[in-house]
Amino acid sequence: MKTSTSSLICFRTSSCISSLVLAALISSGSASAQADLTGRQIQERSIAATRVAGIEAVVTLTIRDGRGRERVRRLAQASKLYDGGQTEKTLIRFLEPADVRGTGFLTFDYRDRDDDKWLYLPALRRSRRIVSSENARSFMGSEFSYADMTPPTVADFTFTIAGEEDINGVSCFTLEVVPLDEEIADENGFSRKVVYIGTEDFVIRRALYFDLDGELLKELTVHEITELDPANHRCRLTHFEMENKQNGRRSIIKVEEIRFAPDASDEYFTTRYLERG
Repeated sequence: MKTSTSSLICFRTSSCISSLVLAALISSGSASAQADLTGRQIQERSIAATRVAGIEAVVTLTIRDGRGRERVRRLAQASKLYDGGQTEKTLIRFLEPADVRGTGFLTFDYRDRDDDKWLYLPALRRSRRIVSSENARSFMGSEFSYADMTPPTVADFTFTIAGEEDINGVSCFTLEVVPLDEEIADENGFSRKVVYIGTEDFVIRRALYFDLDGELLKELTVHEITELDPANHRCRLTHFEMENKQNGRRSIIKVEEIRFAPDASDEYFTTRYLERG
């Protein structure tokens, strides 16, 4: 396949490119109905917002250290829904630069249980499963962790509405997310998280992460949102960044090209394809 508006993904190391992307569903619903939502229901709507039928994208990941020095990586991504929308499968392939070319990451994001995640390293010529104890680790040297790569397992956290706040002109629910116990906190790398989700469209605009000592650790900032599926008002975040407030590092995702792709090949979402490198 070729990189084009009709088909962006070709996961060979010699071709295509693309993305790691967060996302959200634009929901209708009256103001009165929204006022009756619990924190958990808001989180569930936010998770549902990521369930786009399928995407193919081209993205750059820029990793900037505290001195302003940059590393730019290009990636290719495809995702697709399965099990009536209950499972989202995503494949990410690093294409540039040479030191990460061929590295792949496959996730099965389940609604009601822990996700399955595999990392493929060309030097080892095999994939390995990422276990839950590794979720707090950095994803490929970025300020995003493995835990950030998929939505949270709702049963592992409490969700409390702490009010509403205006974020860049958008009214947002302020949602406090707290792990149920220390083990879950250790696995995810934060003691609590404050998330700002649009009151009308349920799209995330900002998030603050606090470390295990309760100090501010990271901030997610959303700069741009693109509607991919107008019929169902579904969106993806197409420009956003994660800043580490403790060391000054930041990682920026900028989508170069993206298309709604419910026809993405099922072959992409297998460990066999992942290991083709």
